[in-house]
Amino acid sequence: MKAIVTGSSGFLGKSLVRNLREDGEKVIRLVRNDSKTNSTSILWDPMTGITNTQPLENAKVVFHLAGENLAKGRWTVSRKKRIRDSRVVGTKTLVDSLIKLEQPPDVLVCASAVGIYGDRPGEFVTEESPAGEDWVSKLGVEWEASTLPAVEAGIRTVLLRIGVVLHPDGGMLKRILLPFRMGVGGKLGQGTQPISWVSLRDAIAAFRFCSDKVSINGPFNLCAPERVTNAEFTLALGKAIRRPTFLKIPSFTLKLVFGEELSRVMLGGASMSSAKLESTGFQFRDPDLSETLSNMLST
Repeated sequence: MKAIVTGSSGFLGKSLVRNLREDGEKVIRLVRNDSKTNSTSILWDPMTGITNTQPLENAKVVFHLAGENLAKGRWTVSRKKRIRDSRVVGTKTLVDSLIKLEQPPDVLVCASAVGIYGDRPGEFVTEESPAGEDWVSKLGVEWEASTLPAVEAGIRTVLLRIGVVLHPDGGMLKRILLPFRMGVGGKLGQGTQPISWVSLRDAIAAFRFCSDKVSINGPFNLCAPERVTNAEFTLALGKAIRRPTFLKIPSFTLKLVFGEELSRVMLGGASMSSAKLESTGFQFRDPDLSETLSNMLST
């Protein structure tokens, strides 16, 4: 199998590439840096295009994970534009190249995110739930819509609305481990906001499962079946590393550090249902948060 991967330098992308190669699959990475190009990577500019599309011919799957990290710094006007362009324009650029190939891929598996649902306290959202009304939600809608030309061209397209991916080597868990281990970790605001989460190995398995199962297309929530709040996550993490978690980070502190819009996202969220993905036959190896964190952090 030949797989094309964007966003391969990111937390999830690195792990996916490694997993594919360990199984003997041929992986071609789309990279933005000339110095990283070699026989298994080609240069692309998400804003303008792919110079040499020949290596993309006759691929089985394209895994599209590229996009600027939402949580790195305040959402200034210029940064919001970069975030939006990295997802919407980048996806349009990729799809435009794919549909022009003589032998386009069988399937496009594109990352999306829980943020498309917005702040939904007390709700249990499914793929049929309407999108939210905030900037992140509207970005999610536009991001997913950028794949429509691929669908129209007959490329099976899967949109994985990913929750918080957990592993100590990257993502949110890596960023918060140090303060928690120092005993200064705590819940955000009141801690009642839901956290839809998934272990890294389940996320990788789901991407590959969806690429292989030809009956799967359209949006799917990618999160563990267990519903937890920020306060429950905080307690589970403290227990896993044997540290107290009695502190509370007030909402006004988050607003000072991250700004109004980003802090609002951090203090909100949605509980996603995993039922649709599970109905396809996918089985989570890490369905329980406390057990998952304990296993990850026991060494």
